[in-house]
Amino acid sequence: MIVSKLKIENFRGIRKAEFEMSGHTLLIGGNNVGKSTICEALELALSPERQKRFPIVEEYDFYNASYLDEEGNPLPVRIEVLLTNVTPTIEKSCVNYLERWDPVKCRILGEGEIDNVDNPDYQWCLRLLTLARYNPEEDEFEAFTFYASKYDSEKEDDCRVPRTVRRCFGFLYLRALRTGSRALSLERGSLLDVILRIQSLKTDIWEHLRTRLLSLDPPLEKGATTLKPVLKTIESRIAEYIAIDQPGNATRLFVSQLTREHLRKTISFFIRLTADQEPVPFQAAGTGTLNTLVLALLSFIAELKEENVIFAMEEPEIALPPHTQRRIANYLIDNTTQCLVTSHSPYVIEKFDPPRITLLRRNENGEVTGKHLALGNMKAKTYRRYVRRGLAEALLGRGVVVAEGLTEQLVLSAVAEKMQDANEELYPLDLAGVTLISADGDGNVSELGGFFISLGLQAFAFLDNKSRPEKEEKALAEAGFEILYEIGYSGMEELLAAEVPLEHQWQYLEFIREQILAPKAGIPVDRPDDDRVRKLTKNVLKDHKGWGRAAELIEYCASEELPPSITGFLEKLFVCFPKPQVLSSVDELPDETEESGKAEQLK
Repeated sequence: MIVSKLKIENFRGIRKAEFEMSGHTLLIGGNNVGKSTICEALELALSPERQKRFPIVEEYDFYNASYLDEEGNPLPVRIEVLLTNVTPTIEKSCVNYLERWDPVKCRILGEGEIDNVDNPDYQWCLRLLTLARYNPEEDEFEAFTFYASKYDSEKEDDCRVPRTVRRCFGFLYLRALRTGSRALSLERGSLLDVILRIQSLKTDIWEHLRTRLLSLDPPLEKGATTLKPVLKTIESRIAEYIAIDQPGNATRLFVSQLTREHLRKTISFFIRLTADQEPVPFQAAGTGTLNTLVLALLSFIAELKEENVIFAMEEPEIALPPHTQRRIANYLIDNTTQCLVTSHSPYVIEKFDPPRITLLRRNENGEVTGKHLALGNMKAKTYRRYVRRGLAEALLGRGVVVAEGLTEQLVLSAVAEKMQDANEELYPLDLAGVTLISADGDGNVSELGGFFISLGLQAFAFLDNKSRPEKEEKALAEAGFEILYEIGYSGMEELLAAEVPLEHQWQYLEFIREQILAPKAGIPVDRPDDDRVRKLTKNVLKDHKGWGRAAELIEYCASEELPPSITGFLEKLFVCFPKPQVLSSVDELPDETEESGKAEQLK
């Protein structure tokens, strides 16, 4: 069973959103775009454990905290989930609420299509409707999940989904911050508690613990000699105001409140991390170890839920090395019915095929849309080659500059930093969400650009001036770049040799000679004529392209000495991504003189 459609209204930062899914899905996008909100919405609709939380929702679970309309009527959160490929258990339990689903046209059969019900190409599906709202009579917030096909607002109790059915959905949710005190405790809803309940294990651990703790006399053995006089003194003071039936034995100390619920919170999971250390509480382990421990328990739970597992996981990359990130992604894809993952990591992103990746966008009205990645004219091998080197970063931003080669990419970055440091009005490109990516000079500029533009990103091209095949020229012209910028030189080396001040070129060449970084370049001890300096600069830069030597040369330049061919392009780029305007507190306050003038006019 999988989630095929999801519709959200008035929930947290999402005023309105609708998505289609076809199995494993990776949700990507910038911060605050709604990735976590989507996972939370699914938990509210599908998880039986969420129902145990009190309050199940609160004020800020409503968009802009709006849970009442202008007339004071409840304004609900509305979450609609379509489950397809239903399991035999769900088919049996929910037989009166199932509908027929056309997987090709992605639609539910409607009225008048009774003849198609028995079509073997169609599947059974289950629609759910979750409503969260404020109850003015109880002055509390509530949330319930209903069978959408039979929902009647006048008879909600008749179409409410019971907890036993919700357990069969197999929904598990691992938040990015779930590795806290509850994850490996025995509190209700914790991972250990879920394992015990799934396996239907009954234990007398609580009664056994209570009996042993009650039998301790004194309850705290070590230091009791010191504690007893103190307790008796406290008891005598209390006796002055309260009648005590058994003086001398009325006060005691225990390590717990001796209730099952408090014992659940008190018991802690210990682990031995190395052979030379004693076991420590799991909270004392490193963050990466905690995440791995939680994943181990979740994988155990997934194996126990043999029929169906829908697994939502936030940012598996937190505090984990790349190889562990890849293993987690592989596990989720191979061992769950459906996984829904949010991530910023290229090591996770590369594990999902492009059609399984949904790029989220949010507009200023709180509407969130999702677009599946489509390679279009990009070759699969090109995607695989660049996904970890720049594609993943660009997908999470607002714009991308496709440079013809690595040298161009590094020089653009170095010049942009110099310009930003010298002018506070220029907003750093990385903060603006602009990614610089190299096309490796092999004709991939138009291919990469077209891919980014198809996703709604602003794309810019930075090219050398050289002769290109007619087909490539046409592809560049038709790609749709915001700016197609071609320098007046055949390569970056020629540009730098022509536009960087000669004294800086010689300083740089002297550094190269003294560090013996280019022993075959033939750099003399004494400075040669200007033409020879330029030639030496070009030779050193060309022979050391892979080392980023061109960017090192930029470091010798002051902001006013930067190559104009590069600053000219970057100035246009800064215009496209201006510094956000933030009103100061003074700007926000009305001018007293202006206000008094208006008052006089009104008089």
